[in-house]
Amino acid sequence: MRWIYLLAGIALGIKILVTSNALPDLSQITIVETIVRETGIPNAVSGIILRNRLYDTIFEVVVFTISILGVKFLLSTEQPATTVYQFTDSPSIVLARLGATIAALVSIELAIRGHLSPGGGFAAGVAGGTAIGLVAITSSTAEMDLLYQRWHAATWEKISAIAFIVIAAINLSGVELPHGELGTLISGGFIPILNVLVAIKVALGSWAVMLLFIRYRGLL
Repeated sequence: MRWIYLLAGIALGIKILVTSNALPDLSQITIVETIVRETGIPNAVSGIILRNRLYDTIFEVVVFTISILGVKFLLSTEQPATTVYQFTDSPSIVLARLGATIAALVSIELAIRGHLSPGGGFAAGVAGGTAIGLVAITSSTAEMDLLYQRWHAATWEKISAIAFIVIAAINLSGVELPHGELGTLISGGFIPILNVLVAIKVALGSWAVMLLFIRYRGLL
């Protein structure tokens, strides 16, 4: 059996050595231009994620939702941490709050303009979750829980996920909004709306997971 693997490896090596390394002629391939024309937005990556492979993106949102439910289920049988250590010195609090403000502004920018420039809903959600995490490490767990309940974050997270799936299904059925003028804020049909919904979903979902881990595992 070893000799078979050895011969197979030698054959593969010979094939690699004798195979031509000539590159195909890509001068006539305009895939990016085609995607931009079909989606009506200059960010081809967002066009692929939220139009060309929207089926995959729907299930990515569903998987993220299931992951949050899984964290809640697995930690439900554990005892909350008796002591949660947090940053209490003024320099760390100021730097964390400053970083949270910057991350929140970046999140809004990526969500609103993600179809025009690099970024999008998932990147915006990560930036928003980062902002919430920076606030969490300098605030009491009770305050974060109170804010989470007061703003009905869990409800809005579910609404954003359902709205994303419904709008995506409408889009996949062949119904599209007017693309508008390329490069403007109101363009791309459903894509800007989907970007915002994904950003809300990911940011609020990250908030829920962070609260659970801090409550049951502590911060440090």
